[in-house]
Amino acid sequence: MIIVGEKINTSRKAVSEAVEKRDAAAVQTVARAQADAGAAYIDVNAGTFLEKELELLPWLVETVQATVDLPCCLDSPNPEALKRAMAVHRGRPLINSISLEKERYDTLLPVVSEHPCRIVALCMAQASMPTTAEERIAVAAELIEGLTGAGLALEDIFVDPLVQPVSVDVRMGPAVLDAIAGVMERFPGVGTICGLSNISYGLPARRLINRHFLGLALARGLSAAILDPTDAEIMSAYAAVLMLLGDDEYCANYIEAFERGLFARNA
Repeated sequence: MIIVGEKINTSRKAVSEAVEKRDAAAVQTVARAQADAGAAYIDVNAGTFLEKELELLPWLVETVQATVDLPCCLDSPNPEALKRAMAVHRGRPLINSISLEKERYDTLLPVVSEHPCRIVALCMAQASMPTTAEERIAVAAELIEGLTGAGLALEDIFVDPLVQPVSVDVRMGPAVLDAIAGVMERFPGVGTICGLSNISYGLPARRLINRHFLGLALARGLSAAILDPTDAEIMSAYAAVLMLLGDDEYCANYIEAFERGLFARNA
């Protein structure tokens, strides 16, 4: 599974202050910690700086890639900010995200089809938020058809089933899990991804919910997750679940993670 480190997001106070001051060292410390903990991509998001995003997103890319040899997940709906960030990015970034919302789709499709990248396809339709697994799969099918028709390879598409809090509707958990399984079965070769922590919004003991939801999602075929890889408890659960699902030959990754001290103390 692919882990996208979520922590370089200006909605977090410490990151926002570092970005505002152009404190490269502080940003790089966060990037290195996530890379060392197992992230395959480093998410960069400067969305709270609406008027400065055009300069800040590429600055974040250059700052992160100056200290870690990993691609970035460029987290923005702004096509111009994405183009500027992609121009300085080394390798193929992951773009988060495109949806069926008309303005977003029409402005982002030329960007992702003209530049080498991977893309998160968010199961958001024009009219309303999806509630059922069937609605999510229908949106995913339309997005996959449009993106592959524009030249993107199926294996470069990661469908995000749009995780919504169970505190709002307890049916959201099963709906997302069924959507993951349905998309992976219907479109062999495509990936699935989710912003893991959305599931627990508004509830106590959120990390407990997040790590159990990760295990359930992995069992249904989830292939990538946006999460905090420096959270030892969730990484312990991740390693154990992959091993139990038979995706860790000789338990090698599990043992290596344990020996590197990546597990929670009471794991």
